[in-house]
Amino acid sequence: MSDLKNKNCTACEGGAIPFDISEIHKYQKKVDGWDIIKGNKDIYFLEKNFNFNNFKESQIFVNKVSEISEEEGHHPDINFGWGYAKINITTHAIEGLSENDFILATKIDQIINDENA
Repeated sequence: MSDLKNKNCTACEGGAIPFDISEIHKYQKKVDGWDIIKGNKDIYFLEKNFNFNNFKESQIFVNKVSEISEEEGHHPDINFGWGYAKINITTHAIEGLSENDFILATKIDQIINDENA
C-alpha cells in the first residue's frame, strides 16, 4: 500500500487501455476493503462503504476526500448521508480501472488511518 500512497495520479488519455481483470486483482491486494464492481457496459470500478457516528463526521470525511481528489485531479462518485459515505472510483476517460484509481483509494483510506492514529 505504501508504494501507492506515495504516488500521484497522472492524466489519463482516452486512448489508454484499462486494466484487465488479472491486473485489477493484483492491485486490489494493495488496497484494504475495496470491492471490485462490474457496472454498466462491463466497466469495472472500486467501491467502499465508510461508516460514521453522525452526519457531520460523514460530511467532514467527504470534504477531505474532495480536497484529495482535487489535488490528484481524479474524482470519485460520492454518496453520503447520516453516518455513511459510499465511494465509487473508476477512470471515466478509459471506461475502466487504472493505477490512478488504486492511488486515490489508498489516499482516501489514509484519511481514516490518520484519524485513528
